[in-house]
Amino acid sequence: MAYSKEQLLARLQELQIEFSKYEHPVVMTVEEQAKYVGNKGGALTKNLFLKDKKHRYYIVSALPHTKVDLKVLALRLGVGKGGLRMAPDNTLGEILQVPPGCVTPFALVNETARNVSLLLDQGLKTQECCFFHPLSNDMSISLNTHGLDKFLKSIEKEPIYVDLEANPQVGKDQPGDLAAFVPSTSMVLPDPQENESSSQTLAGNQVSAVSADSKSMAVKAKADKPSSTSKNVKVQPANVAKSSLCSADIEKFVDEILEKTSTLFLSEITEDSIKQHGEKLGDVLANSIRKHLTSDLRNLATIFKNTAYTEGFFAGTHHQPKRL
Repeated sequence: MAYSKEQLLARLQELQIEFSKYEHPVVMTVEEQAKYVGNKGGALTKNLFLKDKKHRYYIVSALPHTKVDLKVLALRLGVGKGGLRMAPDNTLGEILQVPPGCVTPFALVNETARNVSLLLDQGLKTQECCFFHPLSNDMSISLNTHGLDKFLKSIEKEPIYVDLEANPQVGKDQPGDLAAFVPSTSMVLPDPQENESSSQTLAGNQVSAVSADSKSMAVKAKADKPSSTSKNVKVQPANVAKSSLCSADIEKFVDEILEKTSTLFLSEITEDSIKQHGEKLGDVLANSIRKHLTSDLRNLATIFKNTAYTEGFFAGTHHQPKRL
């Protein structure tokens, strides 16, 4: 059975690993996560779940500004140019046993993920602490690399820190410098309609990732030293209006749409606009609503869909039917 968030946190405490935890609404990208913990001191991380042509899987955990070129990484691993891609949707649940948006080194605690190779950005070692999701993207925990290493060794995973931006020569006489870290075991799963578009969708769900490499989300502010007992903090986004859409609640979803639409509608109806547009005011208002709300409503729908998926996944993997 898959580890739950609570079981993982309990295990970290058993190992006497110092960490701080921050509860927040479900987030799907590094940028969304930054709204809630970006001012807490420490570095955010992007976490990519990758697959090669021989059905071997990898997690790459890096600082957001670290450039991860999958073509170069494939050559360094010795899996051939273009041999790496984002893992398809179904493998998140089958192998890592987490929903989209929750890729994390901590997923390797699950037995089904023990053959997944983990590559860590050497830049993580320069940070006082780093943020990861503890198997669920409604919480972030911060810990230093010493604590992360201790956890990985407890599940018999040797921490591997590499320069992910390096581009060494690879050829017949010069094998890839990361070839030793390729998993020895393939994991072949049913892979329906495994095409490029689903790969790109997953990439967007995991992180807003490689396309946002140039934006550093590492926070320079000095972090408070975490105590051996974890700190549980409910956080609000910094300088961002909090959406009421925190869970897959259809009432809240509808209310959010109505609130946004009515606010814009009322702001557009003025004496001047009535005089200016007359009978055409209705068309003008409709066009204005489309122009200003299309993007917001699409984002709301995406958040609702992903939140519903996350909650459904959690319920499905943690529900224990009564024994007869």
